[in-house]
Amino acid sequence: MAATPYDPQVLSDLRANIQVRNRVSQIFAVAGLLIVLVSVLILAALVLEMARTGIPRITPAFFLSFPSRNPEEAGILSAWVGSALVMLVTAVIAVPIGIASGIYLEEYSRRDWLADLIEINVTNLAGVPSIVYGLLALGLFVYQFKLGQSVAAAGLTLALLILPVVIVTTRESLRAIPSSLREAAYALGATKWQMIWDHILPYSSGSILTGVIIGLSRAIGETAPVITIGALTFIAFLPDSPFQDFPKNLFTWLSAPFTVMPIQMFNWVSRPEPEFEVNAAAAGTVLIVMTLGMNAIAIYLRYRFRKGISW
Repeated sequence: MAATPYDPQVLSDLRANIQVRNRVSQIFAVAGLLIVLVSVLILAALVLEMARTGIPRITPAFFLSFPSRNPEEAGILSAWVGSALVMLVTAVIAVPIGIASGIYLEEYSRRDWLADLIEINVTNLAGVPSIVYGLLALGLFVYQFKLGQSVAAAGLTLALLILPVVIVTTRESLRAIPSSLREAAYALGATKWQMIWDHILPYSSGSILTGVIIGLSRAIGETAPVITIGALTFIAFLPDSPFQDFPKNLFTWLSAPFTVMPIQMFNWVSRPEPEFEVNAAAAGTVLIVMTLGMNAIAIYLRYRFRKGISW
């Protein structure tokens, strides 16, 4: 006679099976937590050791001095100014294009095979190694467009690097808005653009800004693409000020040679003197603080937008 679902033996086997599954799930959760904790502790130990080594070297003179052959006199002036200028170009190019592309793909494009193909390619581009973007920029911006080893070439390269991230973040932020909000706007007579500008973007702007800042914080620490296009490892001058002979020199800094913080760190680490390793640790501490600051700004903006806009 076949066992019924209420047979005591069947119920006993079912309970035993559930207990085994729960035990396996608990073991997996504990193992995962231990792996995360070990990874975080190792990372924290490395960061703290670098900070302990570099903090004594972080002084106002360190920020206001050019690189030097004398480690006690070397600073990061050209490196942090170069990073700031490159990130300015990156943000000006990637942010508006990425947000506009995300809005078009999510709100305007048809749901057909072409849209699916674009979505797959954009998602895949977000995971392409950064060196590939450097090689692309070397052939396109440096040689084809004749931009040379300039701030403009570096900014455009990093803009290509984070553009897929901005597009994907924008699309996911817009997709998270309930369709009822769109229908309510249409019911009140709003056009499609009025619905997007007045209703969808205000509710999704916190998540979009978070993705933008996280993308920029990734770009500020990239080394491979800027090395590929010819970033200088030693530079002891700044680009011409845009306010010098204004407005003639307004954009001359775009064609100036450059270096960035990761390149400066690489230059110091490659030197045999241990004093330069202290300078590299100080520069790395500054770079981590900059990255953590950008991520903190993203968290704060997301919190403020979510607090200021209630459903």
